[in-house]
Amino acid sequence: MCYLCAPMGRIVAIDYGRKRTGVAVTDTLQLIANGLATVPSGELVKFLTDYVAREPVERVVVGLPKQMNNELSENMKYVKAFVAQLKRALPDVPVEYYDERFTSVLAHKAMLEGGLKKKKRQEKGLVDEISAVIILQSYLEHKKYQL
Repeated sequence: MCYLCAPMGRIVAIDYGRKRTGVAVTDTLQLIANGLATVPSGELVKFLTDYVAREPVERVVVGLPKQMNNELSENMKYVKAFVAQLKRALPDVPVEYYDERFTSVLAHKAMLEGGLKKKKRQEKGLVDEISAVIILQSYLEHKKYQL
């Protein structure tokens, strides 16, 4: 069987925010990261449990909120509470953290370079979703070079 051709479970990435959360997902070969949705954070666990019921998910990668000095940001307490809730809801799906520094800056830059109009660039939900894509793409690149 072709290793590269065998479908795997998807990897889901989360850019968690107190109000809303960006969600990204890989294809079944885990090659490409795509935006999936921006979800109100209070509805995120239900959204993910519904998604996992429909699609095979190998793992969830959650953006680790760090400051420039490498210390965890104040948002970590909210991220930790979310991850604990997620692990209770989906005990068979591994959850891991991945550094999310600069993702919002990179998301804004990608939107500018992509030619999005100012009004579209101001949609905070779109920034969250693109940030999740950047977290996931970075995770995939990191994983590729770990082999």
